[in-house]
Amino acid sequence: MQYNGLDHFLNQSTAVLAKGPIALVFAEDDVELDTTLRHVRHSGFKAVLCFMSTRHDLAPDLENKVHRIDYDVANEGALPHAVNAVIAAAPDNTWMYYCYNAEYLFYPFCETRTIGEMLSFHAEERRDAMLTYVVDLYAGDLDQHPNAVSLDDAFLDRSGYYALARNDPANHHHPKERQLDFFGGLRWRYEEHVPYERRKIDRIALFRSKKGLQLLENHTFNVEEYNTYACPWHNNLTAAVVSFRTAKALKLNPGSTYDIRNFRWYNSTPFEWHSRQLLDLGLMEPGQWF
Repeated sequence: MQYNGLDHFLNQSTAVLAKGPIALVFAEDDVELDTTLRHVRHSGFKAVLCFMSTRHDLAPDLENKVHRIDYDVANEGALPHAVNAVIAAAPDNTWMYYCYNAEYLFYPFCETRTIGEMLSFHAEERRDAMLTYVVDLYAGDLDQHPNAVSLDDAFLDRSGYYALARNDPANHHHPKERQLDFFGGLRWRYEEHVPYERRKIDRIALFRSKKGLQLLENHTFNVEEYNTYACPWHNNLTAAVVSFRTAKALKLNPGSTYDIRNFRWYNSTPFEWHSRQLLDLGLMEPGQWF
């Protein structure tokens, strides 16, 4: 189904949003857009919304399986505007996930369990949101893949990740409870090319809709409990969004592309496209789910 803009979709969205989980994919360009959409469908999302330019095409096998919404993702604040509009239109407690193209969601045991099974367990632990780490992927050979994107030649950093306490503007003496700012990957290694406010790699990519809930520009929500990494009692599930987005931007940006001959370094390792590798590297947490 194709919609002529966000308003057109919202006017006809009742049936689409009736049952979650729902995936919202934002296409900044058409690089690996089709594989991103196939990945979220394979994960078990009940509906997949794709916000994309009219200049781009969907693969024929996806045209009747994805809700295509004509949308300019490049506009300032385009992503939170669309996410918040969908939150407002959906029934309360609908699970949602958002990502860009060339980003792939991995969660513990995703090879054998659906996204719905994981979120049902997470909800039973009285959690309404899930922390995800955006883990940078990059092509191992930039001569072969000048846009830094290759599913067959993908690498990630196996170390170099760290967390800092998240300051509370309302209380300078105490950081926010159960909230951390996470850093690492290409945004850390090439921080001179990344604005300070875009260096964090944490994103609350999975969450339940709620009346009045708003996604903010920095990938956090206006409800503080949504931004926590765990409940007060024990560790909870976390997930990872493996993403070519930063590598692609660094190679497309004229200010950085000539400074980068190769993203690989001594801490690079081939990405195996399996949740076990991310668990072993500590890039997601199974919590009490076994």
